[in-house]
This record gives sequence, C-alpha cells and structure tokens, in this order.
Amino acid sequence: MSGDLDGRVAVVTGASRGIGVAIARTLAAQGAHVIAGARRTSAELTDLTDAGGVEFVAVDLAGTDAAEPLLAAALARGGVDILVNNVGAVTPRPGGFLSVTDEQWLASLTLNLLAAVRVTRVVLPTMLAAGRGSIVNVGSVNAFLPDPAVIDYCAGKAALTNFSKALSKEVGGQGIRVNSVSPGPVATDLWLGSGGVAATIAAATGADPAAVAAQAAAGSVTGRFTRPQEVAELVAFLAGDRAANMTGTDVTIDGGLVTTL
Repeated sequence: MSGDLDGRVAVVTGASRGIGVAIARTLAAQGAHVIAGARRTSAELTDLTDAGGVEFVAVDLAGTDAAEPLLAAALARGGVDILVNNVGAVTPRPGGFLSVTDEQWLASLTLNLLAAVRVTRVVLPTMLAAGRGSIVNVGSVNAFLPDPAVIDYCAGKAALTNFSKALSKEVGGQGIRVNSVSPGPVATDLWLGSGGVAATIAAATGADPAAVAAQAAAGSVTGRFTRPQEVAELVAFLAGDRAANMTGTDVTIDGGLVTTL
C-alpha cells in the first residue's frame, strides 16, 4: 500500500508488540520501509515481515552499542528518514520508593531514556548529512503526572520528554524535527497482560486485575484505554510531511485523563 511515507526508511524500536508493532504496521502501510528493532520477534511482527515492507533486526537496547545494527540495516536501504524511539518498560513498585534499588532505577532509566538517547546518537549524523529527518519519541503522561507506584518510570519518561524538547532546539534549523507523544494507559500487555501493571497491582493489593484495569480506564473522560493503533496513527502523522512545521511538541493521547491545562 502506498501513502504519505512512500520511499521513506523508518527505524522503530520496541517493535515486536503493543504500540511498537502497531507503529511498524502503520508506517509500512503508508509506504515506508520499516527497520523493526526488538530483542526478539513475535507472531505479529513475523506476519509483517512476511508481508514485506518490514525488516526485523534483533537488538537489546539495554546495551551501550546495540543501536549499530539498526543503523546498518537502514543504511542498506539508503539512510534513515524517520526514527521512532518506542522501547520502554514499566514495573509497578507496590513497596514504595524505599523498595526500589539502584539496579532497578538504572534498568528503568536505561530503557525509558538512555535507549532513546543512544539510538538517536547513532542515527542523527545520517539525518544531519541528509539535511532532513523526523524523530518521534514515545513517552507517557507519567512524565507530568507523577505516580509513586511507578516512580522510576515517571522519572525516565519525564527525562525523555525534556530530552526531546532540548534536542528539537538544537537540530530544528538543520532540517530535523523532534516530537514526542504521551499516551495514557494503552490496551497492551504492558497494562493488561499476565505480568502487566493491572496484574501486578492486583497481586499486591488483593484486588481483581480486571477491576484494577477498569478503575484505570474510568479515570479517562472516554472511560476506556487508548488503543495501540490510535497511538500509531498519531506517530505516523508526526513523522510525515503533514506535520512539517511541528517540532519540539509533545502530544497527549489519554482520553482526557490529564485534567490540567
């Protein structure tokens, strides 16, 4: 299928499931060739690679040099036009702040901030040489909606949003746009899976996971979680030319969860 992104090469991290695989699917549907980075593939991602337009690259972005294979795969296709830093992870901390170890802090900050920093550092020179490019970082409403139950995740996502804004100021005059999106709860395994947020909180409190998820959904004006495809469509818009004069912007997609201006 052709579309707004015909001929573009896009790198997407955390692309094997949830929001990431939805982004890979959407960018490919709009004409991009997608380099899909993840530690391992999935049934959904395998379907995309089999259909063409999506190429899986096995990477563990907890490592310091892990981004190099993504760049190599993109350069083999002509360069990098779009980078979507989507990889991230959240672990509820029912024991509170004092239960979170240095190792847990470092693991959270690595996946939610440093992974994006490292991939961007590797990819950005190619974009600067071309004089064009679009970077979209997938953050969270927890960047500005602090929650002690996920305190380390909140800190990592807040730093990612700040990083996005700062970088946009540096490279905006050189043809590179940097934007971010901040989803609220999204209907993925990260929230709803057997080891997800709802199940973890339920196990710690004695509640039913479905009740925990329902309570979280009720916090939004729409009364439901955001769907992965809805986030993917927003990312695709920011990545493409329809958003050509948008940079340094963070777009919230949370069903009205955040009530402040």
